[in-house]
Amino acid sequence: MRKVVFMFVSASITEARRMEMDLGQGLMIMVGVSGYDMACEEAKKLADEDGVILIELCGGFGTIGHARVTEAVEGKVQVGVVRFDNHPGYENQSGDSKWL
Repeated sequence: MRKVVFMFVSASITEARRMEMDLGQGLMIMVGVSGYDMACEEAKKLADEDGVILIELCGGFGTIGHARVTEAVEGKVQVGVVRFDNHPGYENQSGDSKWL
């Protein structure tokens, strides 16, 4: 079964939250994390244990967050990102300004 991930970051999350959606041909896993450290931990699990083929990061991740998650998965999966250099939900700050 093909598994893909959309990961988002929110300060209101205290532990990783997962929701799965069966798409018929595969599974979409949404993962909520509280910051970059938790994102890296979850990404490792997704790559090593869950057999996902890609991780798409929400616009709340800045360039540093994207780089950290990409490094964490050690080339086992592709990591893409929706990009907001100045995220409207973060008072027009980048995710890096908010999460680092």
